[in-house]
Amino acid sequence: MSLDTISTLLERIEKDGVEFIRLQFSDLQGLPKNVAIPVCQAEKALTDGIGFDGSSIQGFVRIEESDMILKPDPATYSILPWRKGVARFICDVHKADNTPFEGDPRYVLKKVLADAAKDGYTFNTGPELEFFLFKMIDGMPTTEFQDLGGYFDLAPTDLAENVRRDIILALTRMGFEIEASHHEVAESQHEIDFKYGDALTTADNTITFKFATKTIALMNGLHATFMAKPVFGINGSGMHTNCSLFKDGKNSFFDPEGPRQLSETAHYFIGGLLKHVKGITRVANPTVNSYKRLVPGYEAPVYISWSGANRSALCRVPAPRGNSTRVEYRSPDPTCNPYLTFAAVLAAGLDGIRNKITPPESLDRNIFHMTREESDTLGIETLPGDLMTANAHLLADPVLCTALGAHVVENLNVIAEAQWDSFRTAVHPWEVDQYLNY
Repeated sequence: MSLDTISTLLERIEKDGVEFIRLQFSDLQGLPKNVAIPVCQAEKALTDGIGFDGSSIQGFVRIEESDMILKPDPATYSILPWRKGVARFICDVHKADNTPFEGDPRYVLKKVLADAAKDGYTFNTGPELEFFLFKMIDGMPTTEFQDLGGYFDLAPTDLAENVRRDIILALTRMGFEIEASHHEVAESQHEIDFKYGDALTTADNTITFKFATKTIALMNGLHATFMAKPVFGINGSGMHTNCSLFKDGKNSFFDPEGPRQLSETAHYFIGGLLKHVKGITRVANPTVNSYKRLVPGYEAPVYISWSGANRSALCRVPAPRGNSTRVEYRSPDPTCNPYLTFAAVLAAGLDGIRNKITPPESLDRNIFHMTREESDTLGIETLPGDLMTANAHLLADPVLCTALGAHVVENLNVIAEAQWDSFRTAVHPWEVDQYLNY
């Protein structure tokens, strides 16, 4: 960071009346962490960084390697609208020798973006995050619905729309460009969409979006959850992710003369994504609960296929063309780490482009209405049905393992095994209901 940049930021911090600064970063699971410093430490943070104990963060380092440094990214400076006098920076994590930490999810994405830039590509993403707003009772979150609205319903006469409005206002003050907000399919389920951008900025915004949504909801006496499937029998929450590659300012997925006006690059990108999607699923759907959403019968796609307008396909190409041409990857859920998910998707797409991986024929029928025999006849495979199956696919995928790096893959494996063992050995209410009378 240049001295001029530091000087400009310090002047802005003083002008904004900042008293405390939160230095924010993410762990491997995409959970935001932060160190708060008084404003008198701002110059030190911007010049040298601020040290912290990395051994206390899951998936980072062992205790004998614990000294780490947070280095603020000046582009991420923002005032927190709900806390007077508090600003934040999103930080890159460095080791004690000042080299980037290979287990920092933000660094992993930066590394894959740099690889794409070697071929002249800029990678843009536009995630669409769904979430639930549930009641708080006696200060504890529940799964009791706050409203009974449905898809695109008008204002329910309760807190839900007010909270959505407050979230949008807060995000707008933080520099977000909100494109739409609406009630989703399930009771108490909502979606707020913000403008697409380069993948690093969008990943930063995804973490901020979740953090802000949970904070504003809590201030209104509600609990916001991005859990993939909080309630049995209704739709879960997804994070459909729109992807596009640009080169020399032009959308590389668009070809006015190509089939469906899609370029070879778009087809190869889809081919790579579908080839590696089982391993990507471990990253894009990272919890035991994620696989309660990825089941037939709801709107979450489980069939490995692609199409145009067909929303039952795993990947679809929405109608807009020109610079708006994009591929929508529909299976991720909002519990994922966006840095790692975007990195895995881009690595898969680049593999498709570089090795000219042709996707299967597009499938324009409603796969949800097919019988098992019909889908088997067409050779349609499904996504992994549980976390450990997805984890095994990730470990067996050299392209994804190389992109994410050995440190990240090793620790993702440790996390998956710990989650699965805890789940496997727990006694669930369903088991008690079924077997207590035996």
